[in-house]
Amino acid sequence: IGEINRGRAGTKFALKTGQAVHIWTGGELPHKGDAVVMVEYSHLMDRQTVEIFRPVAPGENIIRAGEDFEKNSTILPEKRMLRPQDLGVLAGLGTTRLNVHRRPRVGIISTGDELIAPDQPLAPGKIRDINSTTLAALVTEAGGIPKCYGIIEDNLDKMLAVCEEALTKNDMLLLSGGSSVGRRDFTLQVLEGLKGSELLAHGVAIRPGKPTLLASKGNKAIFGLPGHVASAMVVFYLFVRPLMRLFSGLAPDHGLQNIQVRCGEQIPSVIGREEYVRISLARKPAAELPVATPVYGKSGLLHPLIAADGLLVIGRDVEGLDAGARAEVLLFP
Repeated sequence: IGEINRGRAGTKFALKTGQAVHIWTGGELPHKGDAVVMVEYSHLMDRQTVEIFRPVAPGENIIRAGEDFEKNSTILPEKRMLRPQDLGVLAGLGTTRLNVHRRPRVGIISTGDELIAPDQPLAPGKIRDINSTTLAALVTEAGGIPKCYGIIEDNLDKMLAVCEEALTKNDMLLLSGGSSVGRRDFTLQVLEGLKGSELLAHGVAIRPGKPTLLASKGNKAIFGLPGHVASAMVVFYLFVRPLMRLFSGLAPDHGLQNIQVRCGEQIPSVIGREEYVRISLARKPAAELPVATPVYGKSGLLHPLIAADGLLVIGRDVEGLDAGARAEVLLFP
């Protein structure tokens, strides 16, 4: 009896038994309409007659009001990172504004007279600063907004001034470069020298990452991270990332995928501290679990960073794992 064009109301038509109306996908049903036949199962014989090739049941190929989301139902739960599809659903429901937690801002400072920027020519006795780049990427990956303040020389007054400025503009501050005893003492001086700061942790029982420092200033957090980038990454995943998630309104955990594996070889460890071993994963035929093989390397080597798939966790009361033992692995994002 007619056609419902795109974007037009369908209720201007009222169907009776034996009647049909042409409708476009997504169009509004006519009054009394309760099913749709796909056009490929029909043939228009003339202006007033259409032949249907297959039966259709009431409710077929239609979406009823409230079928997708019931009235007053929860669309998205709290403590959820908004994904592209979530934003699309909200747009479809006409929701263009909502209350969210802002992304945490994280200041990053590298310390050390031996450091140079990655784009500078390498001179004798100098090391390129890779921690700033790595930490900034980790912050972004975790949903934060990084702000790098560059490389600050080993000058207490200058370091304190830069830290004070950074804390006025960020929710937390990462100081990288305190793995040696002397440098760690310098970082400790900085944390204790900040006005109104309180030292919360001086070392943690993990490996790598034992020389980690943590302080607070008001509602701001300051981390003193190890200078070795592999250790700094472990500390970031275990402590910085959970705090960033808390600031973002998410569950205060590392948010990493946790899987079970079999050890491909014996992995030694020391009782008394929790160890996180870089590993690569492989699937073997008919194996129930992936096989984890340690990625070892001398301190300072960069290759192990890109060869690892995650961190194998060894508890503080466990003295190593045998080949074939079952273990837990935290996968890198």
